[in-house]
Amino acid sequence: MVSSEISIQDVAAHIRSAIAAFLQDRLKPKLDKIKEDDHATRQKLLDAHEPQTWIANAAHRVSHIQQVTHALKFSHPDAKGSNLTSLGNPHAGELTVGSHALANTLPPDIVGNAADLDVYKFLRLEVNGQSLLDRAIAQDPALVAALSDNADLARQWMAAFATLPEPNGKLSTHKLAKQVYWPLGDGRYHLLAPLFPTALTHRVWERIREDRFSDEAKAAREAKREHRAHPHGYREYPNLAIQKFGGTNRQNISQLNVERYGENWLLPSLPPTWQSDSIRPPFFTDSVLSRRFGSRPEVRRLTQTLREFLKKVAKIDSNIRIRDKRAERVGDLRDELLQFAAELHELDAGWTQSEKCRLNAAEQCWLDPKRAEIDEEFATRWQRGDWQDEVCLRFGNWLNAAISSEQTPMGQVESEAWQTVLDDELRMIRLELAP
Repeated sequence: MVSSEISIQDVAAHIRSAIAAFLQDRLKPKLDKIKEDDHATRQKLLDAHEPQTWIANAAHRVSHIQQVTHALKFSHPDAKGSNLTSLGNPHAGELTVGSHALANTLPPDIVGNAADLDVYKFLRLEVNGQSLLDRAIAQDPALVAALSDNADLARQWMAAFATLPEPNGKLSTHKLAKQVYWPLGDGRYHLLAPLFPTALTHRVWERIREDRFSDEAKAAREAKREHRAHPHGYREYPNLAIQKFGGTNRQNISQLNVERYGENWLLPSLPPTWQSDSIRPPFFTDSVLSRRFGSRPEVRRLTQTLREFLKKVAKIDSNIRIRDKRAERVGDLRDELLQFAAELHELDAGWTQSEKCRLNAAEQCWLDPKRAEIDEEFATRWQRGDWQDEVCLRFGNWLNAAISSEQTPMGQVESEAWQTVLDDELRMIRLELAP
């Protein structure tokens, strides 16, 4: 009995030492930035990094983050819903690649408020091969003794820390999340909400990065180029695509997204290639919307469908079903608009500099973004970003004209109401257009 008590106290002392070192490492660079005579700020920092004070604050802030293996924001940065920790489906079998293939070796990811990631770093501290988070979940008495002399208070903190892998609130999805209707027969469906497998993706990313950029792989490739023998070979991944998440704010997606530099490498899974028609620049027009974009077969079909739908419901009081259907059709047109722009982005940089180009300045910025790399004046206008609102306004005006009919004329009053309907779709277009 005495031996066990001593062992617990020894471990508790090691934990306290690790916590003190962690807090000191966080405190020192902050103190170095403070002027020598600013005693008030210095003392405030010292007080905030007292173990009891900092741990109490961390126990409060841990609810702002969550440890997960499957995350939502990779689907859309504005999506708000549940993230999950799951080791996968063990019944899937070894011939199916999934999270279950890695099971307990899945690297945990962290989502939530990036300003609170220091709490996760704290809980990742290891003492005698066991992290503080694992000790909190196991209700380790050594951690109780290390956190506070007040055992009840220490257990409250531990209980808060132990919630890190648990979902915050009731499980939910979001309108900006991916959703799939899975048919069950007899007109019934399961609504599935796929989440991005960030933990599994990270292992794949690490493997590919090792195979492409490690010193061993580079040495093997060099030996091949020089026709020399080498003790091992190397792996190639042709036609990799890179999917980017978070832009310059990668930490707003997840912690592992930061470690992956915001990259997700996609292996090709494609049908046989074919020779596509060359993309022609939209010359001799002041706007692509009415001609090049508006004349696309799918766009004509979608505008006709929307126009007929508006005629059908013109004399019916608006309700949520009508509004949802209307928003869905506008969303389809928005997707076509973004696809159209993506095709023109494949043209050589600076095609809008041609004397044949008569596009307005906003659409030049939208459709020839690579020109900013070779034209300083254009780059300044592009970075300013006010062209985005003009593109959205032009799209709204074009759509008003495209769907106007005798039964549903789009005058000034209707135009203003229609702009309200378009608001969410235009906001999403602004996100896609953002420099």
